[in-house]
Amino acid sequence: GGGGGEKLKADYYYEYTECDSTGSRWRVAIPQSPGACTGLPEPVRGTECTFSCDAGEFLEMSAQECTQCAAGSYSLGSGVRFDQWDSMPAGFSSLATSLENSPRGDDSSSWVPQGNYLESNRDECTVSLIYAVHLKKQGSVSFEYQYPDKNLLFEFFIQNDQCQEMDQSADAKWLKLTNHGEWATHTVNLKSGTNILYWRTGGVLMGTKVVKPVLLKNVQIEGVAYTSECFPCKPGTFSHSPGSSTCDPCPHDTYSGHGASSCTPSEGSATCKDKPPCSKKDYFQIHTACDHEGKTQVMYKWMEPKICLEGVADAEPLPPSGEREPCPPCNPGFYNNDTATCSPCPPGTYSDGMKRTEGFVYPDSSLPVTFVCLIGYLYLSRPLGWEVAGDHIQSGAGSSDNDYLILNIHIPGFKLPTSVSSHSATEFGRITFEFETVCAADCELYFMMDVNRKSTTVVESWEGAKTRQSYTHIMTKNASVSYTWAFQRTNQPSDVRRRVNDVARLYSITVSNAVDGVSSECRACALSAQPSSSTCVPCPPGHYIDTRTSQCTECPRNTYLVSHATPGPDACKPCGPASRSDKDHRLCYSDCHFTHTEGNATLTFDFSLLGSVGSLMNGPSFTSKGTKYFHQFNISLCGGQGQLAVCTDNVTDLSVTDSQREKGEGANSVKTFICQSTIIPASGRGFHTALSSQSINLADTFLGVTVENALDGVKAGPELWPQTSKKVPDINFYYRSLDETSSCVLGRSAVVTLRCNPVKSTKGDLSVPSRCPAGTCDGCTFHFLWESSGACPTCTDRDYHQIEGACKGGQQDLLYVWTEPKLCMGGVALPEKKTLPCEGMEYWVRLGAGLGAFTAVLLVSLTCYFWKKNKRLEYKYSRLVMSANKECELPGADSCAVMEGENEADMEDEVVYTKPSLLGKLKAIASKVSGTFTVRKSPLVWS
Repeated sequence: GGGGGEKLKADYYYEYTECDSTGSRWRVAIPQSPGACTGLPEPVRGTECTFSCDAGEFLEMSAQECTQCAAGSYSLGSGVRFDQWDSMPAGFSSLATSLENSPRGDDSSSWVPQGNYLESNRDECTVSLIYAVHLKKQGSVSFEYQYPDKNLLFEFFIQNDQCQEMDQSADAKWLKLTNHGEWATHTVNLKSGTNILYWRTGGVLMGTKVVKPVLLKNVQIEGVAYTSECFPCKPGTFSHSPGSSTCDPCPHDTYSGHGASSCTPSEGSATCKDKPPCSKKDYFQIHTACDHEGKTQVMYKWMEPKICLEGVADAEPLPPSGEREPCPPCNPGFYNNDTATCSPCPPGTYSDGMKRTEGFVYPDSSLPVTFVCLIGYLYLSRPLGWEVAGDHIQSGAGSSDNDYLILNIHIPGFKLPTSVSSHSATEFGRITFEFETVCAADCELYFMMDVNRKSTTVVESWEGAKTRQSYTHIMTKNASVSYTWAFQRTNQPSDVRRRVNDVARLYSITVSNAVDGVSSECRACALSAQPSSSTCVPCPPGHYIDTRTSQCTECPRNTYLVSHATPGPDACKPCGPASRSDKDHRLCYSDCHFTHTEGNATLTFDFSLLGSVGSLMNGPSFTSKGTKYFHQFNISLCGGQGQLAVCTDNVTDLSVTDSQREKGEGANSVKTFICQSTIIPASGRGFHTALSSQSINLADTFLGVTVENALDGVKAGPELWPQTSKKVPDINFYYRSLDETSSCVLGRSAVVTLRCNPVKSTKGDLSVPSRCPAGTCDGCTFHFLWESSGACPTCTDRDYHQIEGACKGGQQDLLYVWTEPKLCMGGVALPEKKTLPCEGMEYWVRLGAGLGAFTAVLLVSLTCYFWKKNKRLEYKYSRLVMSANKECELPGADSCAVMEGENEADMEDEVVYTKPSLLGKLKAIASKVSGTFTVRKSPLVWS
């Protein structure tokens, strides 16, 4: 409770309760200060729930009647409108989402009122602008916005009073990008009941670059039953009669303040101010058109409206006009026929533009290359934006330092030269411009393109002062395109001109192959095969023009046709090692096969098991404020045009269907050999789905496959990976992208190293260097390691060996096993097990026993034989001794050996002195075994 007594009317306000089932409600008083509950008027029966006021009226809650708005204010009746942002309007709130590692780091991040619009945050914090409205019937919400920077995510969605998100299509949730300085309108239907509107932003800062904020204005909501107050007219507008539904702008030379019912004569401003002395910022220079004498001069003019004073102290006078000087020559493709203007050359003719005479117009039977060159005689409708300055055009003064100064060129389409077939073209046209920026502050020059008027994308941007340089962008498809240059001196809020000397200059802009363009030169073309015909005909895909015969000749096998090359066989460039060209000679690619010979061994690889496209999501990484993000790489290892990798943004181009995204056909889709996307997970940022953005092309040209560590200037860097001692070498796939960037003037390159790892699956694992977790150490060359069993060579008969099994039952098995570790895949299969007959152990045992028995019998037989012989000799000797003892003398030498009358059998014992034979030696050994004896009485004489 609060103090007693009846409260003043300023201490409370009226509101209606929710409608009940009978369609009735109550009007209750709500205290302005919480807790002051006494002295309030009693609740009374309210108006019917279907009650509403007309446009120009508001509901006066005390009387509960519709009342006309007073002069100087307006009412939409069933709608509310917010177009003044000097402060945050009632009902709006800005809520920043704190990150886990910085609990109060987002306190300074919010939507900031800037007078005529609201400005979002510029950092990584997720900030929501919230407004709740209760509708009695179906309605809508519309607002205008600027969203120039895709590094800042911007979504608009609606919740009900149960914090449940309303059904919305993706088109209504993610806002489309706009051109710098361009306001877009977005409208969403609302359901009856409570609707909570959310405008949510959050930056994705991968570097130190500051993002451009989202600007919001003119929020209008239809479908409310009534409004309890009228809205005052904003400065510069008025409503002269009560009951107005709109405010009218003040006439010229008048102004009005806040809530005005009439306008006061002036210069169209909200208030009158003293004019400052004129300075150099208040005038600009122009070059007059060439006169009949072919001369021009520099003139200076005051900017309109002129808001400075001349002839006062410190005033800068308008400089006098310059000397009349000869006009510059016509642009290439234009000519001057003794007139004051340059005219485009007629079809079938060309001009190099070096002289202002008709003598430089050459007819030719071939159709020349068309282009548009725009510097020198470029019509500028907004002198405050860009202005002609002799040999270049430059950014103008603008109305304030943070204005976007816009220069736009629309090309309706591209027309290829007659000699080039549209089916074989990989380049339909290119835009080349020469520029420089002179800045003392944080200026930035943007180059943007809008294809088929769907979505504007920033192609490249340059911060700070840049020396004179050239930039080229290639169009790879035939479409209507608008090229835009936007120059901003500073991205900080400013309503004054203090840095007018910071300028961007464009010295030339050339668009080749433009429809309805002009010609600067003639090129050779292929003639019709018909005799004596001089008609130019297009060459089939993959054919070049033979300058000797003027006929189309197909490029040799495994070569590709270079766009914009000089006619002749040199236009066909050979593909790199282990690569081949497609049938139209558009590009080179790997067919997933590679052969490497080292010594006497030849290794054959088949990488088709790895799949057509591999994906790697590294990280997580964290920005300076703790936002978690991943880099996803899609790599096309093998295959041609039909198997390229695709990366797609899912938030910046909602006019692209899902099927188009999968095919890489959207304006923000990248279809190439290797591409990269930045993935922001849904958790931690408040977004309801993972976000894919900033898709870039890392490699659009395949250079070749080799085991060497360098190819065509691209180095592999084997020191980035863990070293192995395996016999299978690493295979390097080399790629390149010719798209220049501010940090990679020669374009990006990539190396995919394939390593045989038999413990991995056939799909394998992709990884980036541990010392360079972003995949690149210098920002220009990307390295990937793909470990897989599918990267092992094809198996041959050298990769297995034979094992013999035991012999069982006369049968023996022959087995074949892989040599460990197995470093091969596919190829030849292991031979089947073989079974062969064999002799087992029993056979050899029987054979040994037989041989042993035979040897024993032989030895016994020999022993018996020699024993018998020894007995016979012993007998003879005994008789000889007995005879000698009987006669007391030994017989004569001539008769002691053989006695007469001995039987013939004894003749076998005759001893003959001959060379001993093997049998004799055995006998001698046997005699020694039988015994020894000595005869000393008389010598024996052998004969």
